[in-house]
Parts: sequence; structure tokens; C-alpha cells
Amino acid sequence: MKTLIYGAGAVGLGIGSCLLKSGDEVYFITREDTVSSLRKYGLRRTGIFGEYHADSNSFHCYSSIKELPAQLYDYIIVSTKSYDSLAAAKDLSVHPHIIGRNNRIVLCQNGWGNAEAFASYFPKEQIYNARVITGFVRPEKHHVDITVHAEAIHIGSLFDGDLAAIEYLCDSITKGDIPCEVTRDIGKDLWAKMLYNCALNPLGAILNVPYGELCESVYTRDLMNCIVEETFEVMKESGHETHWECAEDYLEIFYHKLVPSTAAHNSSMLQDIQAKKKTEIDALNGAVLRLAEEFHIDTPCNFILCNMIRFLEP
Repeated sequence: MKTLIYGAGAVGLGIGSCLLKSGDEVYFITREDTVSSLRKYGLRRTGIFGEYHADSNSFHCYSSIKELPAQLYDYIIVSTKSYDSLAAAKDLSVHPHIIGRNNRIVLCQNGWGNAEAFASYFPKEQIYNARVITGFVRPEKHHVDITVHAEAIHIGSLFDGDLAAIEYLCDSITKGDIPCEVTRDIGKDLWAKMLYNCALNPLGAILNVPYGELCESVYTRDLMNCIVEETFEVMKESGHETHWECAEDYLEIFYHKLVPSTAAHNSSMLQDIQAKKKTEIDALNGAVLRLAEEFHIDTPCNFILCNMIRFLEP
């Protein structure tokens, strides 16, 4: 199978390493400095799933879609930041030499609204979402380190797409060491991750601490409780659902399972701020605020976190 990974940041390199280890043909589209590093050193993976190295001649990497061979790809994995979703969708849509009706586009991104961005350019049945609760960091341009892992990657469709079409991809990722499963409940999974990310990601960035430390203080626990309760109300009122009936049920799992298994992880938002980059706040707590405004719901904790992160952004 041929897989194109659009965006070779930490997540893209992590998933790409699994596909390469499984023997798939992998192509990366990424920034020129990352292309140079990958071509020089190959792809290196370290961390909790063990070490793996893919020689530079075992994959292909380019800085533009225009450089790709004129062929169709079985899967296109999009692992850009969520704020680049529209630009990525547009870029892919204007290159018919790689896009056909049988391509499966899999969005491995944080936040809510990415599928809708791609649906403005592609048929909905081609679009799939992945729920990833695995910690990836990139110490070097060619090197991904997997720091924590809470649950298997889940891939599914918000638009009733053919789930059989992504079984091979899930099997390949699993064979490459990271568990990955097909799901019929990707919407519920994405909102579960929204609850997780909205509570942990911005607060960890503002306070410059890993996730585990946020649970050690009654003050930060109170804040996270408030964020989860607000987000849960917005989710329910806007017609979405997750795996728990109420915020209290989710918080029980959050504190006793999810945070302990990712306690050492520093949020991607903190990594972005430290690198003086834009964050994904608009696709996380910002998405909650947009829905809250539409349904006339007060979300003061989410509002404050959004403003604080925007102050810290470059």
C-alpha cells in the first residue's frame, strides 16, 4: 500500500515509522528543513515502543506535492496542526495526479472541525478521523520520541464512510508497534479527546508543567473540573455525545486512568509556545467557545484559558 503523510511533525513521523516498519511504501510532505534532515539521517523513533530506524532510502520525502510522483495513494494521512486544515485540504484538492475517488483521507489532528474543513473540498465518504492519545515529541527534525500512550489509536468516519476501507491501515500501524483499531464511534472518541485536551493542554502550557502535576493540586483540579463541565454541557446542547452520560462519570476515568497513563507528558500547546509557534487553541477550547456562543451557554473557564493562551502566543 502507498501512503502519503501530509505533515511530518511528531505525529506524522510517529505514524510513518509504524507504516515503514510494517513494510508499507511511505511518502512524506513536509518542510524543507525536515526533508533535508530525513534524507540525511533517515527516520529515527525512540520511546516506550522501542527503538526503530528507517534508512533514508526506505521512504520518500518532498517539500511540495508538485514533486510527488504522478500516482494515486491508497491513504493520505493529514497530520498538520488544526489551524492548517483548510490550507492542507485546498493544497491536496488541486493536485489530481494524487487524488482519486478511492483515496482515503485520514485526519490525525487535534480538536473539532477538521473534518468539516476537508468536506468543503472532498466527498465526505473519503474523509476519516483518527483519535490519538499518544504522546509524540520531536527532539530533532528526523527523530520522534513516543513518551506516553493512553489508549489505542481509533480511526473511523463521521460521515458513514466504509470502515472496511481503513482496516488495512489500522493493521499496518498496529504491526508497526502502536495499537490501532477501527471504530464506529469516532464522534464519541473525538469528543472524549476534546474533554481531555481542553482540560489539560492549555493549563499545562500556561503553568509549564506535565499533565500529572495538574492533578496534584486542588486548585488546578477545580479548574479542570470546571472546564470539563462546561465542555460537556456545550457538547450535549450542540447535539454531540461521548461515551459518558455526564461530566462526573468522565472525570472519574480522567483522574484515575487517563491522566495517570500520560502523567509525564508535556502538552503540545506548551511545546508550541516554547518554540514560539501558534497553538491549536482555536480548535480546542476555542471550538467550545464558538459552539457555546451559538447555543447561548456561559463558558467562563474556557474563555479565560483561550485568552491566556492567545496572550502567550507569538
